[in-house]
Amino acid sequence: MLHIQQMSKIYEGKVPYRALTDIHLTVDEGEFVAVMGPSGSGKTTLLNTIATIDEPTTGDIFIDGDNPYQYNKNKLAKFRRQSLGFVFQDFNLLHTLTVEENIVLPLTLDYVNVKEMEKRVKSIAKMLGIEHILSKRTYEISGGQAQRVAIARAMIHQPKLVLADEPTGNLDSKASKDVMQLLSMMNEEQNTTLLLVTHEAQAAMYADRVIFIRDGKLYSEIYQEGDRQVFFQKIIDTLSAIGGNAYDI
Repeated sequence: MLHIQQMSKIYEGKVPYRALTDIHLTVDEGEFVAVMGPSGSGKTTLLNTIATIDEPTTGDIFIDGDNPYQYNKNKLAKFRRQSLGFVFQDFNLLHTLTVEENIVLPLTLDYVNVKEMEKRVKSIAKMLGIEHILSKRTYEISGGQAQRVAIARAMIHQPKLVLADEPTGNLDSKASKDVMQLLSMMNEEQNTTLLLVTHEAQAAMYADRVIFIRDGKLYSEIYQEGDRQVFFQKIIDTLSAIGGNAYDI
């Protein structure tokens, strides 16, 4: 699904800064992968290059066989809108719209007919337990509910790849657990390919695999082998070894 070859990112300036160096990464279809590392290690830069927000300096990125950086501006915007789903830390919902209008926004931009929109929003709202708030404005709902809405919006157009950037960063522990369980459920039931950037071990332990980045380079990776608590401890141990947030327990 996602294949990165020899990718590096250098930010130009008076003193050029190398954010990523020679990244090789493959994420299979239906896989749930978390990316972790200390602050400034390159996690967000990696996510941004995959999201086509930040162009790599060298190397190639392929998503389901397509290299989006070879597209013109209009085709790239269409690819990003149709093939990628985004879940952000600050939700990025439009306060002038209702919950339902926020969720169907990706479909509206692609001129999907109203009946199909209604069918999809009803299905995904039921799955995420937000049917009762569809008519509310986003300022009338809780943070946990807002993140569920953001997940619904990211999933409703059935993207090839969902990118989640610190989706639990603004939530309390209960809401964080609920959101990660929902993402895990969507991954398992919808076979959604999911790439999560997080500094929280509790969030990362829901993944099939955790990749660790240090100083812009891939440091190591560990796999979930059935026992989530054992996996959690391995994450903590690895973060401690590379100077990450081992205290985020």
